[in-house]
Amino acid sequence: MSRRGDLLPRGSLAVAGGPLGRHVSARAVSWVAAVVPLLVATAATMALSVAERTHCIQKGWVGSDQFWHACFSDLPALYQLGNLDNGLAAYVGGEGARADHPVLTGAVMAWVGGLVPDGAFLDQTRWYFALWALLGTALAVAVVYLTAASRPLHVTDAAHVAFSPVLLLTAMLSPDLFGVALASAGIWAWSRRRPVAAGVLLGLGVMARTYPLLILLALVVLGLRSGRLEAVRRTLGAAAGACAVVLLPFLVGLNTMAILRSTQVWWDSAAGLGSPWMIPQLLSHPLPTGATTLLAVVGLLVACAVGAVFALSTPRRPTLAEVAFVLVALALLTGKAFPVQASLWLLPLLALCGVRWRDHLVWAGAEALHFVAVWLYVGGLSTPDRGLPPGWYAVFLVSRVVAVAYLVWRVWHTAAAREPLPDPDGSDDAPDQDPVDLPDDEELDEEPDELAGDFAGAPDRLLVRLA
Repeated sequence: MSRRGDLLPRGSLAVAGGPLGRHVSARAVSWVAAVVPLLVATAATMALSVAERTHCIQKGWVGSDQFWHACFSDLPALYQLGNLDNGLAAYVGGEGARADHPVLTGAVMAWVGGLVPDGAFLDQTRWYFALWALLGTALAVAVVYLTAASRPLHVTDAAHVAFSPVLLLTAMLSPDLFGVALASAGIWAWSRRRPVAAGVLLGLGVMARTYPLLILLALVVLGLRSGRLEAVRRTLGAAAGACAVVLLPFLVGLNTMAILRSTQVWWDSAAGLGSPWMIPQLLSHPLPTGATTLLAVVGLLVACAVGAVFALSTPRRPTLAEVAFVLVALALLTGKAFPVQASLWLLPLLALCGVRWRDHLVWAGAEALHFVAVWLYVGGLSTPDRGLPPGWYAVFLVSRVVAVAYLVWRVWHTAAAREPLPDPDGSDDAPDQDPVDLPDDEELDEEPDELAGDFAGAPDRLLVRLA
């Protein structure tokens, strides 16, 4: 948490538009002074993420070299294979352009593709990657800002996103940052007691990356525990409306294939990279696709059940980020694939949970080792004498699974260790406060749940006691 003694030199505030006026509180200055360096650091991390792919930028994303140099990216591959140079209209109308992603992400990818100038094939892929680098940087900066604004008393926890090795390695691998930014915006809106805005943003997030459905589920379970279901109903209604608005152009254009494509690809696929269900394949005993699908569905149901038990059983109500983290992490661990870039889904949630840096770096180390291992394994499929043997890839895969499971345990343990609050008076009339108007530290009797939103001050109405 930033304090008065943490203020940056006065001149450094010019980055945010100049020094603040004399009528602005010291806490406002402290908040801005803490956030601005984090935003700059985020841009620097994104620059390093682009630099890590220098070889592919120079030589192109072709052949096995992109794996040996660990500079592979889905972005140029999807641009090439999906004919995204045809632009947004072609994607919405189903006229050649396609993307194996939820429709809102596909639409943004096609829109960016339409901005690429004509030219040689390699030049076009470079342009597409460069445009995504600019967009990705803006999205990453937005995620860090929203993370800081969601918990303004713990603004420096957003450094878990800004400085994370996970962001550096995965940000330019795929368009996932778009969905992550929408999910982060939805959580921020909920924390500011704006349930309709939260629903719209999370609904758009579902259309970009389906995992915000689990954040909505976390809201439902916490609403059951707090008895504040009216706000949750408004959020769900707004989310459904946002989804309908996004899907309407595709339905009008009779392009239902774009809507169903990502689901169809998931349904037809075998166990993918990062999934524990891939281990039998690595040991020369692959699971049938149907069995993998069944295991993934059962795993998702188990993840939802475990997340619900967590939300309803701790002595003090866990935060939205904690419940969402448990749900999303367990869903990834039991899914058909746990690709490298999916770790971005966990990053802002981890920051909002206030996980310690030691635990973060343990996880990030496992992610970095898996990042290298996955490209050596994929490269070895075409050049076995240079690649990583399947058995060794299984070792790094398992180490990553264990690291994520460890984070789940840490989040659960931290939430379960909190003492229950005294019986509240039930008042929910506290005004919505901006970060610059928060009370001083000494006025805070105990650490509040800054993500509670409309659940703030509500007594428990449903509590599960575990023997």
